[in-house]
Amino acid sequence: MTAPFGERLAAAVAARGPLCVGIDPHPPLLAKWGLPDSPEGLARFTDAVVDALAGTVAVLKPQAAFYERHGSRGLAVLEDGVARARAAGALVLLDAKRGDIGSTMEAYADYLRPEHPLAVDAMTVSPYLGPGSLQPAVGIARAHGGGLFVLARTSNPDAGTLQLVGEPSVAQQVVDTVRGWNAGTPAGSFGVVVGATLGELDVDLTGLDGPVLAPGLGAQGGTPADLRRLFGAGTVVVPTVSRDVLAAGPDTAALRGAAQRWAAELAG
Repeated sequence: MTAPFGERLAAAVAARGPLCVGIDPHPPLLAKWGLPDSPEGLARFTDAVVDALAGTVAVLKPQAAFYERHGSRGLAVLEDGVARARAAGALVLLDAKRGDIGSTMEAYADYLRPEHPLAVDAMTVSPYLGPGSLQPAVGIARAHGGGLFVLARTSNPDAGTLQLVGEPSVAQQVVDTVRGWNAGTPAGSFGVVVGATLGELDVDLTGLDGPVLAPGLGAQGGTPADLRRLFGAGTVVVPTVSRDVLAAGPDTAALRGAAQRWAAELAG
C-alpha cells in the first residue's frame, strides 16, 4: 500500500521545501509564451514546466479546467504530464475542486486510485454540499494513501460572503470536519485551503493535524511574511505560486530560477 499522503508530503517538504507551483496554462499565458491555444501548445507548455520543476519542487498543482477545455486531447496532455511529474519525484495535487454526492463523488475521487490512468497524489474538493458529500472521497483517500484539500477560507476577495456566515462560521465548520478526519493521525492526509491574502486568520486551525494549502502568493499580493503572520509555527503550510513562476517561461532555466527564488524567500 502507498504510504499516506500526509507522510509523503512531509517527506517531500523536508527534502525539497514547501513550495507548490500551479500549472495554469490559460490562453493569455500560452500567448505570452508564443504558443498556440491548442492541444499542441498545451503539451509544449506542460512539458516545459514539468521538465523545469518536477525534479526540484515538492508539489505541482495542475488546474484541470485549462486541460478540460481542450477536450480529450487536453486530458491526454494532462495524463502524460501528471505521470511524468510523479516519476520525477514531485507530488501532484490536481486542482479540480470537485464536489458532489454519492456515486458521483466516488467517481471524481477515482483520481486517487493508483490504477487510474490519471492517478494523482491529492486533489482539491469543495464541501458545500455538506460534510457527508465528501465521505466517498475520504474513504478512497484512506484506502489508497491519497490526500484531499478542502476549500475552507479561500483567497478570493468576496469569499467571506458565504464562508464567514454563521457562528461558528461555515469556514470553521469545514476546518472542524477535516480535523475530525485527521484525529489521532500526526501528519494527517486531509488539509484545508486557507488564503495567504487574509487580513487576519479568522478560523481556528488548532489541532488540525493536516496541511494547509495557502494560495495567493505573488500576483494576488500575498508574501512569505503573510504566511508567518497568519500561520506561525507548528502548521504544515504548502504555499502555492503560479503566475509569478510561470511568467518566467518558456525558458527552462528561467522557470527553475523563478521557483528557486520563491523557495529561498520561503526558507528565509
